Amino acid sequence: MSTQPNTAPTFKAPVSVALTGASGAQYGLRLIEVLIEAGHEVWVMISKAAHMVIATETDVDLPAKPERLQEALTALSGACYGQIRCFGREDWMAPVASGSGAPSAMVICPCSTGTLSAVATGASNNLIERAADVALKERRTLVLVPRETPFSAIHLEHMLTLSRLGAVILPAAPGFYHRPRTIDEMIDFIVARILNQLGIAHTLMPRWGEGE
Repeated sequence: MSTQPNTAPTFKAPVSVALTGASGAQYGLRLIEVLIEAGHEVWVMISKAAHMVIATETDVDLPAKPERLQEALTALSGACYGQIRCFGREDWMAPVASGSGAPSAMVICPCSTGTLSAVATGASNNLIERAADVALKERRTLVLVPRETPFSAIHLEHMLTLSRLGAVILPAAPGFYHRPRTIDEMIDFIVARILNQLGIAHTLMPRWGEGE
């Protein structure tokens, strides 16, 4: 009787997801869940302020230490072992900190205006900012999802700077033409738009002209 050796599951290309201190933590958590369901490896960074927002806006209790955070997100999203990797604020040895190790796509969702400013000016004071800087310099996909209102001229100028550098500015502004009936459907509207920018197929909502 032959036995087959245990093999680790093979995941699709990793995507970096960072959550910062803007309102809208549900967008980031749902994005992680959908990327996991699509079979991607997900590399996660959560700022200190984002932990506070998550605790305020959701019933999810996420630990701060990367090892425990990784375990909690794995359980929360139904990920396979090793499908989620979490990195701390100053983990400068993380692959996302270098162009030779960073994935081809990064999403900051939600993106605080403070993080927006730091990325636009090249400040790499923490791993999230450094990872975004790497994405820009390597000409890789970078999607920022700001959630603020109203925007000041400073915010808009930073968005314009980042757009000119190749980043995608995707405000958390859900549409209503698909007549959402729940908050979850409004969240999925934004997550679907993010996935479109990443070139990842989904069935979260029909595209325009495809019917209900």
